[in-house]
Amino acid sequence: MPIRSSIALTLIVMLASISGAADWRQFRGPDGLGISKEKNLPTTWAADKNIVWKLKLPGAGASSPIILGNRVFITAYSGYGIDTKAPGDMKDLKRHLWCVDRKEGKPIWMKELEPSLPEHKYSGEGAYHGYAPSTPITDGERLYVFFGKSGVFCFDLDGKQLWHQTVGKGTNGWGSGPSPIIYKNLLIINASVESGSLYALDKLSGKEMWKAPKIGAAWNTPLLATVGANGETELVVSVQNRLLAFSPDTGKELWNADGIHRYVCPSVVAHDGVIYAIGGGSTSLAVKAGGRGDVTKTNTVWNVKKGSNVGSPVYHEGHIYWASDGGGMVHCQEAATGKFVYSESLKPSSGLVYASPVLADGKIYYVSQRNGTYVVAAQPKYQLLAHNVIADDKTRTNASIAVSDAQLFLRTDTHLYCIGNK
Repeated sequence: MPIRSSIALTLIVMLASISGAADWRQFRGPDGLGISKEKNLPTTWAADKNIVWKLKLPGAGASSPIILGNRVFITAYSGYGIDTKAPGDMKDLKRHLWCVDRKEGKPIWMKELEPSLPEHKYSGEGAYHGYAPSTPITDGERLYVFFGKSGVFCFDLDGKQLWHQTVGKGTNGWGSGPSPIIYKNLLIINASVESGSLYALDKLSGKEMWKAPKIGAAWNTPLLATVGANGETELVVSVQNRLLAFSPDTGKELWNADGIHRYVCPSVVAHDGVIYAIGGGSTSLAVKAGGRGDVTKTNTVWNVKKGSNVGSPVYHEGHIYWASDGGGMVHCQEAATGKFVYSESLKPSSGLVYASPVLADGKIYYVSQRNGTYVVAAQPKYQLLAHNVIADDKTRTNASIAVSDAQLFLRTDTHLYCIGNK
């Protein structure tokens, strides 16, 4: 290869690497761990401070935005289930998929999708998730969206639908929840509500490649965990009563361990071959990955009676951080022992916290449902750095923050915000 061509190729690879590093392509970002390596992120913001742009959305949703280069993708729903006192007629329910210019905050294209009815009724706890809870995912060439019993959709980046596949027709009074993940040529879906199964679909065609049963009462997104010196990958999901690990290539179960003895919403996280799980409001635990069969006795590192019912944890420098969903408290545990370093009340009181936290730039961002975002120092000594409220937006927020190119992307039930130091 000529030297000039070699240099050009190297520059292209470098630029692609830089671009990919800034992307936030899935739920909880790179590797699904809720961690970003971005620096110089905003600590404070308000309606008139550090808001780069805001965009009115076509409807509500608990899904997070994802970012690919100059594009932001986000889902929403409208027509039914916005107000618990007057939910409307389910026949009017619509799903929306928007592609937004990240620099200007304006839609590039918009898709409206018809649901498969009947869906779960919008009342009581069934109102928590709504009808757009799953965060999309992109492999850089295609976009994948999961809408529960309505199925899995694949689009190209210009909004053309490439395929559609159902993964079950079941519903639950609490709605659906998990987000898709990508492994090699596979799109993996936790269809616990829809069929009690994990599905692996060919990401180019939507064809079913494998299916794993016994996925009960699990509203969390599975994790691809790296295990052992050889860097093997295990697919880990937390279900009622057990932690389960599968081969992501075949769907074969590898190991299981005693887990959360209740339905499970929080996703697991991993570090150095150890899986950390919380749930049920009363349990947090750590289990070494890489075993076979029932590893409860051999691989359980610790199990303590305190946990969160909805939001997922983050790992940072030997500690696990998470928020109580209804208690307005944030917690820090030693990852090695499960010992609590602190449990502190957020002030002013946060109320419900259903969004999973994101760690970036030495800070942890906890998004509350009705009382803004709390920024806490990522250290084993509690320090509240900021409490940020967008005063003119009183709507619900269940989505986690996305991070890209020194900016934060936050969605509420009515708007999408791009937040950056100005």
